[in-house]
Amino acid sequence: MKTLAFLHRNDSRFAVGDFYPVLSVFSHYELGNTVSPFLLLDHLGPGILKPTQLSKGVSEHPHRGFETVTIMFQGELEHRDSSGGGGIIAAGDVQWMTAASGVMHKEVFSEAFSRQGGAFEMLQLWVNLPAKDKMNRPRYQRLRADTIPQIALADDAGYVRVIAGAYLQHVGPAQVHSPMQVYDVFVKKGHRVQLPAQSGDTTLLYMRSRRAQFQPTDEEWDDHALAVMSSLGNNVELTALRDCHFLFLSAAPLHEPINGHGPFVMNSYAEILEAFDDIKTGNFIRYPAEGSDA
Repeated sequence: MKTLAFLHRNDSRFAVGDFYPVLSVFSHYELGNTVSPFLLLDHLGPGILKPTQLSKGVSEHPHRGFETVTIMFQGELEHRDSSGGGGIIAAGDVQWMTAASGVMHKEVFSEAFSRQGGAFEMLQLWVNLPAKDKMNRPRYQRLRADTIPQIALADDAGYVRVIAGAYLQHVGPAQVHSPMQVYDVFVKKGHRVQLPAQSGDTTLLYMRSRRAQFQPTDEEWDDHALAVMSSLGNNVELTALRDCHFLFLSAAPLHEPINGHGPFVMNSYAEILEAFDDIKTGNFIRYPAEGSDA
């Protein structure tokens, strides 16, 4: 069984465009290859959008070399990018955008949600691409809630939503570039769950709310903390001390250099300079996106 290596916590909240509050759960700038192939996780909200006629969110910006995964819990978000990818994601939906060689995109609250206002909450995960895939054609995947398997745990203990990878032979809809598990998990107080992870894999758990205890050590893990598990051992087992919601991530590390600068994550500084140069010269967008539902 994997054991807890350490807990990582950031407590400061900030704004990203019009999104507030935003908690930076972790980034590769702090933890490096310890979290590979995962690069960054932001928790946006819970917050309230007041009714508005304005387009609120994050204005157009570039990405290259990785993927963004946006998991919606409350609210409604619209994504549009310069190569044609885009759509609206609502509560329960997931957006998996492969920036790869480059996209310019914006993320704003949908027009309908902006007019009515209301509660919003989402997680945004950045996933690194292997070096061989960083300059691939971009791809956009809108994963609707009804396409994401939700597996009930035994004894009415909660559920596991499988976004990527597999759980008990149920396969998530996300197409990935390297094998990984991405689960949205809910476990009721007093119940225990075991989740699959291979020895050598990077395994991370982010507690959106409440408290749990890892087995067999009884070490506790609570609100807004990232649990970084040992690389040795198979599987993770925990007991919910209160009803808890958390994100489970597990994947083989890439074992490749990371050179990140703002919206670009490549393998070398020369590739970062190339991305900036491509922006200046108008050569940044190289392919139309695949899988657009625009």
